[in-house]
Amino acid sequence: MRTSTSRPARRRLGAVAATASIACLGVTVTAASGAVITPDPFPAVVELTVADAAALLTAGETSSVALVERYLARIAAYDQAYRDQPGLSSVITVNENALAEAAALDAERAAGTVRGPLHGVPIVVKDNYDTGDMPTSNGSVSLADFRPADDATQVERLRAAGAIVIAKTNLHEFAAGITSISSLGGQTRNPYDQTRNPGGSSGGTGASVAASFATAGLGSDTCGSIRIPAAQNNLVGLRPTMGLLSRDGIAPMSDTQDVGGPIAKTVEDVAIFLDATVGYDPKDPVTARSEGLVPESYRDALDATALEGRTIGLLTNPEYLGVSPAEEPTTALVRAAVADLEAQGASVVEIAMPQEYVDAVAASGVIGDEFKRDLNTYLAQDGARWPAGLAALTAPADRLTLSDIVASGDVTPSVLTSLGRWDATAEMPTPEYLERLDLQQQVRDLLTETLTDGGVDALAYPTIREVARPVGESQPGTNCAASAQSGFPSLTLPAGFTDAGLPVGLELMGLPFSEPDLLAMGYDYEQATGHRTAPASTPELAVVQPEPEPADPEPTPEPAEPGPTPSEPVQPAPTPADPAPAATTPPAVVSPPASSSGELARTGAGVGALAGLAALLAAAGAAVPVLRRRLGETD
Repeated sequence: MRTSTSRPARRRLGAVAATASIACLGVTVTAASGAVITPDPFPAVVELTVADAAALLTAGETSSVALVERYLARIAAYDQAYRDQPGLSSVITVNENALAEAAALDAERAAGTVRGPLHGVPIVVKDNYDTGDMPTSNGSVSLADFRPADDATQVERLRAAGAIVIAKTNLHEFAAGITSISSLGGQTRNPYDQTRNPGGSSGGTGASVAASFATAGLGSDTCGSIRIPAAQNNLVGLRPTMGLLSRDGIAPMSDTQDVGGPIAKTVEDVAIFLDATVGYDPKDPVTARSEGLVPESYRDALDATALEGRTIGLLTNPEYLGVSPAEEPTTALVRAAVADLEAQGASVVEIAMPQEYVDAVAASGVIGDEFKRDLNTYLAQDGARWPAGLAALTAPADRLTLSDIVASGDVTPSVLTSLGRWDATAEMPTPEYLERLDLQQQVRDLLTETLTDGGVDALAYPTIREVARPVGESQPGTNCAASAQSGFPSLTLPAGFTDAGLPVGLELMGLPFSEPDLLAMGYDYEQATGHRTAPASTPELAVVQPEPEPADPEPTPEPAEPGPTPSEPVQPAPTPADPAPAATTPPAVVSPPASSSGELARTGAGVGALAGLAALLAAAGAAVPVLRRRLGETD
């Protein structure tokens, strides 16, 4: 694979370091009580949620600049190799303007304008979402310099709500897999065991959020790519109803199956993201389906007693609730989760879906049919820029296409094979494609009948039947297809850990636009179980105050001159010189704590591309190593 040492991300370092000095400004905040509060320049951010960050900012206990600096320090400390760990490799690009944006939002808050709970809160975004100020690579060396003209609609709406996109995250290249390896970002690793994959394709967002590189983030889901990383990183992930959230500006795989949505530490944070992003978008006509079906706020649905009187259907087909030795640990935790649902007042019924349904789900995926058509449409967007010569690799020479990407060869080999196969697909629509669309309608009809006629509020099953596999192995066991190929919403929730310490996810699927009910039930379950736990391999960074420099020794006083005799005139005392400036204490140093044997997650050999970042935050008191990005390297 081709490597590069001159990608644009490497040139984004000066602005980050320069704007870091903003944090040194002395700022005080007057609370509603009249008390003067000095914001904490080193806030603890491990497990900080969107709601938590909003509360700290509202109370004046920290600043957005301080939050951004802490998250930048964590990315620098943990995304490359450190101590006995290979590093997460979860970030592709750091936003060079993040600190300046944070300072502007702090000033806006100080002037009395607060846009909402996301105001000044750092988030991450999967690098298949368009950002007008950063490249959108889809994880590929071939598109490392692809520059869209503007933000994807969801990114635009989050920024309008005050969110700070601190970084763009790695993914399984072109979203074409569930282990999150790419030619540009390398192999992302699971913070609960860095020898294992983090799920995918939104594995960079999953690992970043779990490791507290930001409060929450965006993923995309064509068949499990939000839900699998959520499950394997002990997070909450929502695949929304088709039409609830705009797909504008998300690099596509399949217009029929693609959605984008949040990955977060809590159900409440998912609701906050929805409040900022839902609604009609003329750039994505399918969002017209949501008109009249969006509540004033999804947070209003959150209720710690929501499971009382609900009926949950546990899918027991072995295709969904596994029976093999490798699947048994997940199945045991999902059954324990079902018992927790019952303890909260829900009735649980076991449901074996008919073989007709199982077969229809298995045969109705259309990614291979639609990928070429939809990616070529995306690449042809107005105002996009790409490296000279890339589009000329195949005809037509003035238009960038999938064929050019395949011809470049700058793609992870396993993904390149898939792209070549999809580039060779027949012109649409083929009879086989139309048959698959008919099968998707059959899936919708059978799901509607099961949920409606059976009086079932949600179907429950494991998001993925096997825990995260070691890096380099394929990942079996996904239950992604039913929600993806029906367009029905599904919510993944932490269901606990196996004896090996690996997270498992419980998934709840409901009828279209039933997100308020899914979030309500998920919130009740979450509050009752408390399964969310931070990974041990990325603890809070230590803030080490350096020893003050020793003061200069006091000079030995010279013998006093004899005083003047009465006959001698007394000279006037000299005017005192300006006082010397007080000695300053060197800035604090932020560093990862030393590891203890057995305390951190198990390790494996270092791998692949390390995230592009270099931010020396000396002015803010954070000394952070420069990260390197080695493009295109794999195990």
